[in-house]
Amino acid sequence: PFFFQKSTSSILVESEDFIYPEKTIEVHHEVELVVALKAGGKNLSRSEATSNIYGYAVGLDMTRRDLQTELKYMGRPWEISKSFDGSAPCSAIARAEDIGHPPKGEISLTKNGLRCQDGDLQQMIWKVPEIIAYLSEFFTLMPGDLVFTGTPSGVGAVQRGDKLKCAIDGVGTLTIGVV
Repeated sequence: PFFFQKSTSSILVESEDFIYPEKTIEVHHEVELVVALKAGGKNLSRSEATSNIYGYAVGLDMTRRDLQTELKYMGRPWEISKSFDGSAPCSAIARAEDIGHPPKGEISLTKNGLRCQDGDLQQMIWKVPEIIAYLSEFFTLMPGDLVFTGTPSGVGAVQRGDKLKCAIDGVGTLTIGVV
């Protein structure tokens, strides 16, 4: 797996609209399962990783795709294409003690009423405990960390005026407008 970080200003709570950022002409949506940690650590086993999970949410990894493509071409880090104000809309967190640890469930995104992304959590290449354990080999994880886990096919561009509705069975929904 590979990772990038988002700053704390990237988080956008579900009652707020996504403000289309400056310095880009192509922003894409990527619906993802979000994992919220209640405890941290370093070099965690998979079982320790699972016991450190507080809960799950529905999130969007908004990406300045034009900038990402340019940065990739130049061999540079992608942070300015991934980590910008409001680039991580996130639903309320469903506690793991209430919903368990979902091994499967539909994950989807509709844009203006049309289904764009559709998959199932069981299709994830890397399972949540593997992701958390692997990350902990490189970073000391902290309580409150949020980990976005990857997206099904169907990512695409958004425009001002779009309405995005994301859902993960058993976890929740997230609806945002693009302004």
